[in-house]
Amino acid sequence: MKIHDLGPAQGARHSKKRLGRGLGSGWGKTSGKGHKGQNSRSGGGVRPGFEGGQMPLMRILPKFGFTNNFRKEYSVVNLGALEVFEAGTTVNAAALLERGILRKIAPYGLKVLADGNLTKALTVQAAKFSKAAEEKLGQLGGKAETVSNAKSEK
Repeated sequence: MKIHDLGPAQGARHSKKRLGRGLGSGWGKTSGKGHKGQNSRSGGGVRPGFEGGQMPLMRILPKFGFTNNFRKEYSVVNLGALEVFEAGTTVNAAALLERGILRKIAPYGLKVLADGNLTKALTVQAAKFSKAAEEKLGQLGGKAETVSNAKSEK
């Protein structure tokens, strides 16, 4: 096979419908639009969701909830996940990302929660800690260092 032999798979490409080009084409006369009516006219048809004047379903169904524009999004990690690090290590969002514990660092940084068992003294740098997580780190002889984030200061 050579580069000039390459092409799309059989049936992958379709030629466009050429409407209104005579009866022999199969798309002559009314061009597949039938006879008369709203949909046969230029610019015809109805908007999405229109149900012929009946009250549309989207107006009948109840609306609920809202989106908080001021929500602060953190990358969350539990203390149990930090067990993979050696004792005395400084753990931050970049280290967690490198180890594959986090998939991405959220705009407001890292938040550490207290779920799981940690048996090592670690220095953890994060934007936020839960009270229980700070207490657990302190009891093990580790440190909970609050690192300011550019967005979290606002």
